[in-house]
Amino acid sequence: MNQLVVTYIIENKDEILVKWMNLAREDLDFQSINLYSEQVFKETSTEFLDLIIAKEKETTEGFKVKLNSFTEKAIQIGWPLSFVSDGLTKFNIIIIDSMIHDGAISENNQTEILYNFHKWSSPMGTEIINTYTQSWEQTVLLQKIALQELSAPLIPVLEGITVMPLVGTIDTERARQIMENLLNGVVEHRSEVVLIDITGVPLVDTMVAHHIIQAAEAVRLVGATCILCGIRPEIAQTIVNLGINLNEVITKNTLKRGIEEALVLTNRKIENIDAEGIV
Repeated sequence: MNQLVVTYIIENKDEILVKWMNLAREDLDFQSINLYSEQVFKETSTEFLDLIIAKEKETTEGFKVKLNSFTEKAIQIGWPLSFVSDGLTKFNIIIIDSMIHDGAISENNQTEILYNFHKWSSPMGTEIINTYTQSWEQTVLLQKIALQELSAPLIPVLEGITVMPLVGTIDTERARQIMENLLNGVVEHRSEVVLIDITGVPLVDTMVAHHIIQAAEAVRLVGATCILCGIRPEIAQTIVNLGINLNEVITKNTLKRGIEEALVLTNRKIENIDAEGIV
């Protein structure tokens, strides 16, 4: 980048920062600004400006370190990629407009400065966006893995009885995870009865019902009985309207009733004991 531009940015850093922050607040699509303190927003904005300056002042390795540090912080506070991209565009506009206003860019040097500035800013923006995208994708991937690990736990509640509570939408990938955890858990816990609780599943369509039937059949093949719990009235109506056959699956409207049925299937029952009769 033209040394004149570098010097101007460094000497007018505070003023440029204020202008950039004011423009950022005008971006109505950036809802996260209102979720964080003024101090956090200012610190991250300052780091963004320092990152741009560092491209000319730091070594390639030093700039890479600053870039990674910034992307991690920006992702943590929720800056979307579009905001970072627009932020770089706003920065370019601020620099050119300010330099023209202050007379740093004249007719004599305008062509050279604008050419060099564009030649610098274009690959600079690409590098920032690529690194930000990679960091964001990595963060999303790690979160997805963490959610998958927690998405379909098989919980032993009594000897021979286990429960798998399902919460949220079930897609093909999650259905595969449910099936895998279910079968491994049945063998590991030596389950005689498995209760699949769909109370927390907002929608049961043909695909979801198909996966549930497959899971119940797989449980039966490994020697256990499956009870489907949490059949709410609207889900029962949907299943009937879709013509889905659950005749081979024991169904209960609540987990409580499902556990009572599981006790019967394992030759146990719950009895009330009179406190006066306890020694």
